[in-house]
Amino acid sequence: MVEHGVPERDFGGLDGFFSWLQRHRYKTGVRVFLRRWQHSHTCTSCGGTRLGAQALAAKIDGSSIADWCEQRVNELLPRLQGIQWNDAEQAIARVALEQVLNRLKYLDSVGLGYLTLDRTVRTLSSGEAQRVGLTSALASNLIDLLYVLDEPSAGLHPTDVERLSQEVQRLQNRGNTVVVVEHEEAFLHLADHVVEFGPAAGAEGGEIVFQGSSQDLLADPGSLTGSYLAGRRGIGLPAERRKPDRGQIRIQGACQNNLQDIDVDLPLGVLCLVTGVSGAGKSTLIQDTLYPALAQQLRQEPIRPTGTRAVLGVGQVDDVLLVDQSPIARSQRSNPVTYVKAFDDIRGVFANTIEAKTHNYTASHFSFNVDGGRCDACKGDGFVAIDMQFMPDVYVSCRDCGGHRYRREILDVTYRGKSIADVLKMTAREAFLFFRGQIKVQTKLKRLVDVGLDYLQLGQPANTLSSGEAQRLKLAGYLSTASRKRTVILLDEPTVGLHFADVTKLLDCFDALISVGHSLIVIEHNVQVMLAADHIVDLGPGAAEQGGQVVATGTPEQIAQVAESVTGQCLHAALQRRER
Repeated sequence: MVEHGVPERDFGGLDGFFSWLQRHRYKTGVRVFLRRWQHSHTCTSCGGTRLGAQALAAKIDGSSIADWCEQRVNELLPRLQGIQWNDAEQAIARVALEQVLNRLKYLDSVGLGYLTLDRTVRTLSSGEAQRVGLTSALASNLIDLLYVLDEPSAGLHPTDVERLSQEVQRLQNRGNTVVVVEHEEAFLHLADHVVEFGPAAGAEGGEIVFQGSSQDLLADPGSLTGSYLAGRRGIGLPAERRKPDRGQIRIQGACQNNLQDIDVDLPLGVLCLVTGVSGAGKSTLIQDTLYPALAQQLRQEPIRPTGTRAVLGVGQVDDVLLVDQSPIARSQRSNPVTYVKAFDDIRGVFANTIEAKTHNYTASHFSFNVDGGRCDACKGDGFVAIDMQFMPDVYVSCRDCGGHRYRREILDVTYRGKSIADVLKMTAREAFLFFRGQIKVQTKLKRLVDVGLDYLQLGQPANTLSSGEAQRLKLAGYLSTASRKRTVILLDEPTVGLHFADVTKLLDCFDALISVGHSLIVIEHNVQVMLAADHIVDLGPGAAEQGGQVVATGTPEQIAQVAESVTGQCLHAALQRRER
């Protein structure tokens, strides 16, 4: 009855419920819910090819379209180029073949020749997915177009960035205009014209600080970016790196995905980096192997570690925290002030005002998540969602509260002349100064300042943050509630989308965490972070089947001496620039 329902009683059961969900798959929340309860299996009819017998019957050079898609790009490209077409076939296939070859050549040139065309995107690393996503733009033959690229180097190793920058330059050489939002040093040196915004973030930004050539940028003393590129600012090499003598976690026989049955030692109490080209196996080692094993042993979570014989040394730590690039929230309600648990104390401050006590308002009246003080029309969202059927929902400001989230009588209660809605519009730095004397509030807000998020508004919806901001907010949330437990903190490319100055703040935050007894294991490509690391584990030497091995371990100086390490080559060049 529960499964199939009772139609005569108008009860659809689970079948009816999931049928309703399938009809509303156009909503993001419904798709997310369905993915939690549905599992995929290979189709027994088509064998996973997704095509019927009629489609598979059509063949080129003796192979069906499924056979072609199972081949690697670097195998497919020469095979397609070697086919001898007759005149009729040439007339039919010429235009399509030209487009296919252009895209395959692009994938091969940016280092993705090892991918098969039928590989699903969700199995790609962030760097691989970034380059695949740019294929349609960078591999086209169109001219006289304006291309706008938003941080195309996100998730890429410096070597991959160099390949990508060459492809972007070819796009410009064909007669197109390319505008790139970027912090990567290679792109900044390549640019013909640079526009720098600032001088700071948030409300303190929005001005043009510099515009001109990349050479003029280096010489401009008023440019923060130019100062870092020219070496006037930056992080100097540590006078003495932390010694990896506080214990270690040993992973034995890691063989999941492309990992080739490797043993890896990760020292504790230091800044330990896991580096390598995109697709070398870094995320597999840390997120898919190490984290599940630690979570199962430390928290007794029902997670079954896969692809490793053993993970030793867990008794030296008390907890594990994974800070990855997944979104921290999907709703408009979650925001920075609630994530770091500062809003509870802020509501307490308002509840202790004379006006609030006069009207018997408690802290819950200043919450937009429960009834009492929030706006009845929008339920504390500040916005009203309009269902657009097969298009994303449109959000408009609530007419009753004007987007303030609260009823009028609650907004009349003020602290130092500001209402609770005014506080939510403050940046973290403004709020830190505003709540002077409120130690509990300032302590938690300081965590946002420490990780470089002082420019965020306290009430900004968390689902509007970039991946780099989301990672730092997760870190700030942990810092605001952290105990004295010895915690292993695993981070996945926390510098994505960060300026050189933001990376400096992030490294200061890392130092503070290590100084109180925590351990950091970070997947990272950023050269600035690699130079500041105490210990590096470099995977490679290539990607996919060519990776999954430990190429080198040690300090940045030691890695730089390993000729087989691509990361070592980048570090060697960076260390030479520091010595000049």
